[in-house]
Amino acid sequence: MPLVKISGLKKSFKGNEVIKGLNFVLKRGKCTALLGPNGAGKTTTLKMLSGLLAPSTGTIEFSDAKKGEDIRRFIGYLPQYPVFYDWMSGGEFLEYAGRLAGLQKKEAKERTEELLALTGIADAKKRAVGKYSGGMKQRLGIAQALIHRPKLIMLDEPVSALDPFGRREVLELLERLKTETTVLFSTHILNDAEEVCDEILFLHDGKIVEAGTMEELRERHQQQKIELQFRGSAENVEELFAASPFVQKTVRSGANLTLLVNDIEGARKIILQTASEKDLPLVKFESSRMSLEDIFMKVVAK
Repeated sequence: MPLVKISGLKKSFKGNEVIKGLNFVLKRGKCTALLGPNGAGKTTTLKMLSGLLAPSTGTIEFSDAKKGEDIRRFIGYLPQYPVFYDWMSGGEFLEYAGRLAGLQKKEAKERTEELLALTGIADAKKRAVGKYSGGMKQRLGIAQALIHRPKLIMLDEPVSALDPFGRREVLELLERLKTETTVLFSTHILNDAEEVCDEILFLHDGKIVEAGTMEELRERHQQQKIELQFRGSAENVEELFAASPFVQKTVRSGANLTLLVNDIEGARKIILQTASEKDLPLVKFESSRMSLEDIFMKVVAK
């Protein structure tokens, strides 16, 4: 049984429908990514799921909730731009969040110690939050979202504003969180979702345009790909391969040329033979699977 079932979810602002009938489920104990470009409706969707925004129509059903029960106690939420009391220490802030969530003083203190360890900031529990790095603040924000032991934790663009080190810290934490609770996070950085998620939802123009595991998405949309790199621009060599019966599409970017092919071996022979005969300045030849970004662009282009 799924933890959450979303049916016919819509949201309009001043007559403009921005969320256009979402239907999906969140599986218990899984990490799901809500992927889409800026403006696709990711934040609006998370706010509706968290109870911060009322849907225009549609239903959100928690399998563990009784009919009419306030579902917010099942949810932990971290907004894209969390706000902290910078004068508080990390430990004080978490205890405060725990008391606001209804925990008794002793339980809030014990849970704070547990989450400081889980998120890797126990050594900084007495440091003022204002002196935390960006990555540490995000981990503290995730800890506060977990303080009341929610069934589902939702994170809105948790790594988009971080430097590479902070981003790595938070992604590693997301991997560990899957043992703690069900996770849903939004992002426009597709590589992050490919790295840590079990399930993926593609959101585009307010609609779910594709969903599934990475393996399922690849099985439905996979296309063999060859990456070429030349000294100088690839503009003059693109037409040499575009007419090949094995090449379905070419994508050129500066010195790089991507070929989507229907026969990897046939295409490889023609490419290498042509490069030799024409004395092309080929410096890189690489075959690979389509990335999540490739799949997303293919789905959206339909």
